[in-house]
Formats: sequence, C-alpha cells, structure tokens
Amino acid sequence: MQFAMKIEAKDPDDYLSKVPNDRRNALSTLRKTLLNNLPRGFEETMSYGMIGYVVPHSIYPRGYHCDPRLPLPFMSIANQKNFIALYHCGIYADDQVMKWFINEFPKYSKHKLDMGKSCIRFKKPDAIPFELIGKLVKKISVDHFIELYESRIKNP
Repeated sequence: MQFAMKIEAKDPDDYLSKVPNDRRNALSTLRKTLLNNLPRGFEETMSYGMIGYVVPHSIYPRGYHCDPRLPLPFMSIANQKNFIALYHCGIYADDQVMKWFINEFPKYSKHKLDMGKSCIRFKKPDAIPFELIGKLVKKISVDHFIELYESRIKNP
C-alpha cells in the first residue's frame, strides 16, 4: 500500500513550491492542464492534503456525504512517495469514460497504464500524457458528476 507524502500547504501554489524539484514541473503542468480544461463550476482548492477540484457548496449545498462540511470531491493531484497521482472520481463512476480512457491511453503514452485504488499513477514525471488528461477532464460536467454521485450513494 502506498501512503501519501503529506505536504502541509495553505494553497495549490504553496503545495507546488514544496514538491521535490524533479517532479515540480510535471505537477505544475498537470495542474495547468486541469485548470485549462476543467468544466465550468468545479473549483480548485486544497482537499485532503492534495490539490483538489471540487463541486463547491454554492452548487451542491449537501456537500460530501462522508462529511457534509466538505465540498463534493471530483479530482485531485498529489505527489506520492513513488509516483505522481491523479485521483479522478468520475472515471470510476462512469463506465463509458473509463472504457474511453483505457482505450485512448496507448495512443498517448508508450508506458503501461497504472491505474487502480481510485487513481492513475505516473511513476515517471515525463510519462504523463497531458493532452489525454486534458480530454479526460472535459468528459464530465458538474451536473453529470452530481448525477453520477447521487446515483451511487444511498441518501443524497
């Protein structure tokens, strides 16, 4: 089991400033890719010690069912001990998006897809297929994600 490298950070810029030099550029580029392609309504924040992208309470007042004080988490990026991680809740909730991503990955990367436990892992910073990640981010709107989320929890 991999454990997160906890980075205490007040905001995403602070987080990136504390990432090891050999991964900082890749994580910064990943963040820019997400921000440039993120559908309207999602917000960037710090979430669970990672850079997170959430459905804010202003759009989904119920918040996250595990802790309604928190906004609904959608995606996060993090520097882990042995890899850079992209956590994408939508890819696991939408079978069509999952199939699309698995089929597209080899077209954008010569590396084997390392995916599971709610994340996509990139062991080498230069192995991140930024163009594909940008396309993935656009696949699920806020409204679609809320529908997926509510269809999978017991009492939305």
